[in-house]
Amino acid sequence: MAKTKQQKQEILKIIEDKISRSKSVVFTNFDTLTVSENEELRQKLRAEGGEYYVAKKSLLDLAFQSTKIDELKIKDFEGKIAAVFSYNDEVASAKAVDDFGSSREGKLNFVGGILENKFLSGSEVANLAKLPSKQELYAKVVGSINAPVSGFVNVLAGNLRKFVYALNAVKEAKS
Repeated sequence: MAKTKQQKQEILKIIEDKISRSKSVVFTNFDTLTVSENEELRQKLRAEGGEYYVAKKSLLDLAFQSTKIDELKIKDFEGKIAAVFSYNDEVASAKAVDDFGSSREGKLNFVGGILENKFLSGSEVANLAKLPSKQELYAKVVGSINAPVSGFVNVLAGNLRKFVYALNAVKEAKS
């Protein structure tokens, strides 16, 4: 059943709200996904602080006109297009879609995305999805900061250990 003009305007407002709240948006082609796979993907994205939203390409185009990204032409994307909005972490939703798509060979493809008001191609979004998460990056930074300190502690402990071994050897020699 065709949507009325008022329903389309409400959908447009919903999409514009999602755009304003999101840190990044990824567009995927989902032609071959089943309904149960779509629901599974929605659940994974909710857990990552994202949202999977399907609307007509023309409505998505209208909603994204306010972003002033010239390269973004959703109507030019082939097949059925879903917008994946990331609200917490810029990369988390792209990683979740990539993980989900890799387990279902060829059923879910990146066709583009938006990060920091710049259009990304499908291959750039795929590369973005391969980046480590914020938590992993934080752990690496902390590990890098901690490495010199723990190395220094090990050097000091090694000197003390050698001193204790020397004292123990002297004690055994006298007994």
